[in-house]
Amino acid sequence: MTAYATLTVDVGKVAANARAVIGMLGGVEVVAVTKCTCGAPEVGGALLAGGAVALGESRHENAERLRAAGVTAPLWLLRAPAPERAAETVRLFELSLASELETCAALDAAAGALGRRHQVLVMVDLGDLREGVMPADLPAFVDAVEALAHVELAGVGVNLTCYGAIMPDERNMSELVELARATQARVGRRLLVGGGNSGSIGMIASGRMPAGVTTLRVGESILHGLDTLTREPIAGLHTDVFEVAAPVIECKVKPSLPRGEVAQDAYGNRPTFADRGERRRAILALGRQDAMPEWLTPLDEGVEILGASSDHLIVDVEAMAAPPRLGQAFRFRPNYAATVQLSTSPYVHKVFTPPA
Repeated sequence: MTAYATLTVDVGKVAANARAVIGMLGGVEVVAVTKCTCGAPEVGGALLAGGAVALGESRHENAERLRAAGVTAPLWLLRAPAPERAAETVRLFELSLASELETCAALDAAAGALGRRHQVLVMVDLGDLREGVMPADLPAFVDAVEALAHVELAGVGVNLTCYGAIMPDERNMSELVELARATQARVGRRLLVGGGNSGSIGMIASGRMPAGVTTLRVGESILHGLDTLTREPIAGLHTDVFEVAAPVIECKVKPSLPRGEVAQDAYGNRPTFADRGERRRAILALGRQDAMPEWLTPLDEGVEILGASSDHLIVDVEAMAAPPRLGQAFRFRPNYAATVQLSTSPYVHKVFTPPA
């Protein structure tokens, strides 16, 4: 029995998955991404225990949470800051991704005022059309960063699959390595070469990644145990790190077809229904404000998700052996997108199990 929706995270499995993924990468270092769990320190600690060299975050608020919990490991800012947040960025993060010189100049001024140095990983757009300078503009960008007094060029990186869904392959990864080599020759020192995110794991594990990539930013493949290009499980990884449970707040036998004239629902859709006769259905204390129903997989036998409104998840329980009781918890496996929503929702309680 439970009174509220609860997201449970098995941090022992997080650490085990981190160790397994890092073992697949043949020396390529992993910056483990915690943004899926809103910078939960328990998850960050498990990722570091599993061998990550740094943690990646896209929100300053999440970095504050990690620092407040005593995390001293290097933090990477994975979304370039607005120039107005330069001082906050330098205070919280050792490194940030860069694609705008105005932002780099603001970081330089902030680092000087704080008596610190700040590193940037210059991002290059190789086709996915998210962040990054165009390849032809990289030399001039590098020269401008090198002229700054308190900002250090740490390396060159790329991001793929997140916006344009462009896969990493031998062509774009070879282009990245060549750009990095040219940049290293230009500045006269070795640099980090960021080969993307979880989507690049398969290339490295299969030996298809061009030599020269030094670092990956990995989140979903560690936290959910999946190949992000196919959403298929990766052998040897736990795919059950996360589980959400929500209590039954109503259970009644009702018609399966609504009665009356159909208009739009609360989300602007015009729903359609199949007439399956009268069936027992339950309402759970979880809604679209917490997680989209199509991103949840029921774990209890005989439970079928019918739909949801903002605050109510409606499930068919006709096939259950016995009608559920009020307060009985139903369990679901969330996908990556649902985990982001559940972690963000202040209405969902979070529980972190001790290491297995």
